[in-house]
Formats: sequence, C-alpha cells, structure tokens
Amino acid sequence: MENDVTAAASLSVIMPVYNGVGMIERCLDALNASDLKAHEIIVVDDCSTDDSAAVARERGAKVLKTPKNMGPAGARNLAAEQAVGSVLLFVDADVVVEKSTLRKFAARFDEDPALAALFGSYDDAPAETNFLSQFKNLQHHYVHQTSNQEASTFWAGLGGVRRDVYTKVGGFDCRKFEVPSIEDIELGVRLRAAGYRILLDREITAKHLKKWKFVNLLKTEVFSRAIPWSKLIVTSQGLINDLNLKTNDRLSAVLVALSLLLVPLSVVQPWLLIAFVFCIAGIAVLNRRILGFFLRKKGVLFALGAYAWHYLYFFYSGAAFGYCWLRYGLAPSLGFGNKAETGST
Repeated sequence: MENDVTAAASLSVIMPVYNGVGMIERCLDALNASDLKAHEIIVVDDCSTDDSAAVARERGAKVLKTPKNMGPAGARNLAAEQAVGSVLLFVDADVVVEKSTLRKFAARFDEDPALAALFGSYDDAPAETNFLSQFKNLQHHYVHQTSNQEASTFWAGLGGVRRDVYTKVGGFDCRKFEVPSIEDIELGVRLRAAGYRILLDREITAKHLKKWKFVNLLKTEVFSRAIPWSKLIVTSQGLINDLNLKTNDRLSAVLVALSLLLVPLSVVQPWLLIAFVFCIAGIAVLNRRILGFFLRKKGVLFALGAYAWHYLYFFYSGAAFGYCWLRYGLAPSLGFGNKAETGST
C-alpha cells in the first residue's frame, strides 16, 4: 500500500503561526524528516513580531502573511485558497509529527474514498514537564484514544480534510472565530451535518510542545473552549455521547454542583457532609479509568492532582453549559433576548 500512497498522495500541510520561534523549528524539521514528503508546506505568519516567517523559509516552507491578525481560522483559510494538494493537512506550530504521520494520513485517505476528514491525537509523552502541561496533554491523549473512531467533530491541531470537501462547506468560520477557539469543532459539526464522514485514528499521534500555566490554561479552557462549545451544543450541535461529552462527564458535572451546594447546607445540617463525601467518591468512581491512566503513567501524587483538576474542570464546564443553556436555549424560547443571536457562536 505504501507504494500506492506515494504515487497517489497529495498533501498540502498548512501551519498557522504567531510568534512561534522556539517551537516551529522542531515542527518543520519533523515534517521535513517524514518518510512521505508533503506536496507542499504552507506556513501562514499571522502578524508575528518574531522571526517565525524567516525560520519557516529557511526550512523550505512556502510562507504567506496575513494582512492583519486573523487567528488560526482565517490563517488556515488563506492557505487553503492557494493549496494544490487533494488533502489539506492542518498541523499546529507547536505540534511535532512522527516520521510516519504523513504516510498514515495519505494511506487512510487513499484506502477510503468516502472519508472526508481525519484527525489524530497528542502522544502520551508531553514535551513540557510541569504538572499542568503533563495533565492537560495526557488528558487530551486519553480522551481521543478512548473516543469513538467514527467522530462527530474535528481537530485541527493534527487533522486533514479533502480539499474539495473543505471548499464545499466553506472552510473554517473566520468571522465567528477571530481568535483561537472551537473553529475546528464547529467545522466538524458542519461536515457531519452535510453528511460527510470523519475518522479519529488512534494510531496517528504527535507531540505537543505547549507549556500550560494556571492562568492561560484556565482562561483558554473557560472562554475559548467551554463557553463557545456549550453555545454550539445548545444552538446547533446538540448533546453527543463522545469526547468530553460522555454520560459519565455529565454525571460528574452534576455531582460537582451538588457537592458545592452541600458544603454551605452542611453548616446547618452536619449530616449532609456524608452526602458530600458520597459525591466526591462518586466523581472518582465515574472517572476511575482516566484516573487509573494517570496513576499508571505518573504515580499517586499526580493522580490526586489530576482528580483536583478534574473537579475544577467539571465545575467550569458545567457552569458554562448552564449559562449557555439559559442564555441561548431557555431565554429565546421564552421570548427573551435576541433570537438571531442563538445561531452564532
């Protein structure tokens, strides 16, 4: 099959970057070392103030520059307009592919002509060693490795779409998503709504170089992920039993909310502390598989820290969904708010 892939493959790698010096070198070197060469590598410099563009040119990439800061959605669309490959392979500027990554993408698309889009996951060895970087990247790896292979969404950190399909659905929505957000998830929703097939391939992995710290992680998780994704669910996607939206995740969010409610109530009714303990234990039981994964990978202390972050994760995710359901779901149905707004993300 590899010979067939080499003959038929036509991959246009698209990489948006904003101030990526220190990471983009590793990403482009890995792409250039692939055992299947891309037809072209297009780096879109989104108004960087460092030497990202020069670094990309030195490594043989075609460099485009945005007229203004457009965010990754607009940058990817700009590159897609000039790409000539039959498959647009999106790779973030902090993602290092494996030697076989491009070959695997090409093989999957060649094997299945009906396949419209394909994405992989981060590997289980994050580059940064601090707790939050290890936790978040390992969580991403675990979620993708245990989710449905017939996917209901898309991931642009390491994901490919047939160019003709991408054009038909209009690419990323750069008007709604001018900053990094859920532009890839929203694209996946439109792909599925149009009847296209998306595959999550667990064998395709890459290393993430990003260093997460408390403030930037929490800000990203709440305002760039939880709120816009909740709004998308309420206004168009609907609830799915996949990725971070599985039944156990929803039940965990309910138990977190209940446990927080029980704390002040236990001041007047101390016996309610027993119910609080049951909630805490229930969250652990519902998430025993991922917590076991953390335990095997990083040990007891890491798993305990992961439990604490999971608790926080379910709190802000549940709060975001509740807010969006009230604002974009219930309020318009009762005649309050701007109904036209519910269609935007």
